[in-house]
Amino acid sequence: MEATGETATAGEELRAAAAFVAPLQPEAAAAVVVLPERLQRREAERQQGVERQRQKKEAQVVKEEQSEFFVAAFAREREAVEALLAAGPLEEAAARLQGLQKLLTESVRFLAPYEVRQGQEAVARLQGDLAARRQQLQPKKKFAFRALKKEAAPGSEPRPAEPARPAAAAAAAAPAPGRGPAEGEPGGPPLCGFSGAEDEELELGPAELLQRDVVLSELRGCRVQLRGNANTLRVRDCRGCTVLCGPVSTSALVDGCSDCLLVLACQQLRTHRTRDSRFYVQVTSRAVIEDCTKVSFAPYTWSYAGIERDFESSGLDRSRNNWNLVDDFDWLASDKPSPNWSLIPEQERISCWD
Repeated sequence: MEATGETATAGEELRAAAAFVAPLQPEAAAAVVVLPERLQRREAERQQGVERQRQKKEAQVVKEEQSEFFVAAFAREREAVEALLAAGPLEEAAARLQGLQKLLTESVRFLAPYEVRQGQEAVARLQGDLAARRQQLQPKKKFAFRALKKEAAPGSEPRPAEPARPAAAAAAAAPAPGRGPAEGEPGGPPLCGFSGAEDEELELGPAELLQRDVVLSELRGCRVQLRGNANTLRVRDCRGCTVLCGPVSTSALVDGCSDCLLVLACQQLRTHRTRDSRFYVQVTSRAVIEDCTKVSFAPYTWSYAGIERDFESSGLDRSRNNWNLVDDFDWLASDKPSPNWSLIPEQERISCWD
C-alpha cells in the first residue's frame, strides 16, 4: 500500500509538471524540465530501497532456516555420541565427535554467539567424557602379594634410597596436587603432559602424543615442544612459558595463563582468564576469549620434520585459518572492536623458532 501511494503521488506530480510546462515559452520550459528528472531519481532510489529490504528479509529467512537445521543436526549427532560413549566402541564415538566438531566449525558464520558458545561447551563436555571413558577402560594392574620387607640385620649397611623423580617427569603420570580438573578434563590423572616444572626444556614426540589428551599445568618459565598429533590440549595456570604445539585434532583450551607465547594448530581455540600473552594460531573455527586482557594473535608459523604427516592425521584443513577472527564474550558492542585483543604487527611476528 505504501509503495502504491508513493507511485500515485509521483504520477500526480509528473502530470502537474507537464500541465505547468505546456503554456510556457521554450526557455522557461527548459528550466522546468529538471523537475521530472528529480522525480525519476527519487523513484529509482525508492525502488532500490524496496529491493534492499526484500534481499535483507530473504537473507534473514535463510539464516533462520540454517540455524534451525544446525540445532536439529547437532542435537541428533550429540545424542549419537553420548550413546556410543555409554555402550558403543570408543573409536566410533571419537570419529562421530570429530564430525560434531566439524559441523559446529562450519556453522559458526550464521549462528548467534550464544549458539556457538552452547555448541562449544557441549563438544568440550563430550571430549572430557571420551577421555574419562578411555582411561576407565585401560587395563588395570594385576593384584599380587608382596613379601613383607625384612628388617636389616644388625651391623649391615642400609640400602640407599631411590633417587626422586624430576617434577616434570612425574607430572606425566599425575596431576599437580590440590588442583581440580580443568574444563573438559577428566577427573583422573592426565594421559600425558607436564606439571609443576620451572625453567625447564620439556618435549613430547609423535609416539607419545598420537590422539592423546595433553595437559600442561602450573609451569613457570618453561619451553615446551609438542611434536605430533594430539587429540586435545589443555594449558592452565602457566607463567612466562613458550608452548610450541603440532596439530591438535579437536580443541585447545588456555586457562589462567600470563606472559606466555603459545603456538597452536587446532579446530577450536578457547582462552579464559589469560593476559599479556601472544598466540600464533592455525584455527579452523573462530577463536573465543573470555575474561582476557592484552592478548594478541598472528598466523601459525612453527614447522618441524613430519608436521605435514601430523596435519593429515589430525584432519585439520591447512587452507583454512581464521587466526584473525576472535569472539570476545565480554565485549558485546558490535560497532566497536574489543580492546582486549589485537593483531600482532607483521614486522613484529616471529618466523624462526629454533
